[in-house]
Amino acid sequence: MAAVYYLKMKKQTIIMLHGFRGTHHGLALIAQHLPQFNIVVPDLPGFGKGEVLTDYKLASYVTWLREFVVSHDFNGLPILLGHSFGTIVAAAYAAQYPHSIKKLILVNPIGAPALEGPRAIMTKLAVFYYWVGKKLPRRPAQKWLASPAIVMIMSVTMTKTKDKQLRAFIHDQHRRYFSRFHSPESVARGFTTSVSSNVRDFAADIPVPTLIIAGDLDDITPLAKQHELQKLFPNARLDVIEDVGHLTHYETPAEVAQLVQAFIKRS
Repeated sequence: MAAVYYLKMKKQTIIMLHGFRGTHHGLALIAQHLPQFNIVVPDLPGFGKGEVLTDYKLASYVTWLREFVVSHDFNGLPILLGHSFGTIVAAAYAAQYPHSIKKLILVNPIGAPALEGPRAIMTKLAVFYYWVGKKLPRRPAQKWLASPAIVMIMSVTMTKTKDKQLRAFIHDQHRRYFSRFHSPESVARGFTTSVSSNVRDFAADIPVPTLIIAGDLDDITPLAKQHELQKLFPNARLDVIEDVGHLTHYETPAEVAQLVQAFIKRS
């Protein structure tokens, strides 16, 4: 299942991949700032109305994306954009199928091992959180993993804006969509994949022009690590948005869209 925005067959298509535990709703604000493109945002397997996978390993996500791309007529090679966990899937796909996309855009990429960054302690707590979810019976596990308190802690931790109205909007979005995973098993397996790989694992093997968009306050992958990541690509540029962290898709969607548009216009 995919959300489709501004479908015009003669326009360039951008396929957008959302982050872990999100759905296509999370990238809607960026899409709304790019009406000159066909925007297709599928729910990733395991979330929302996405497909069901057998193991939720990264290779399975890549196989799913390959089948998604070849099953659609995008009027030429599409541009692939990922946010957060979506950047891992997008990068793995681009390394394996570079001739099937025109360009690659990575928004707040996971550019370093999750267990080594400044949020390493939080990541280890998350590992324990999902481990407990796997051990509990199904119904208690569902309540544990969809706990509103845990979702709010995550939302408050990642939101950087001081705008009260925007903060309230972000928290509401997370309350609405952050627990639309298919099952405790699928989200736990997906989490394991999300912390077992990162974009730098694939950067050197991606020949297509690549744009990295980073927030200077992102504490999941700090800006210094994003600069290191850029150097691993054969052909990549890094654009930085100031005063924002990991949630550029909510806090600065217009700025993200402007950078996307400028990058696509370049030859």
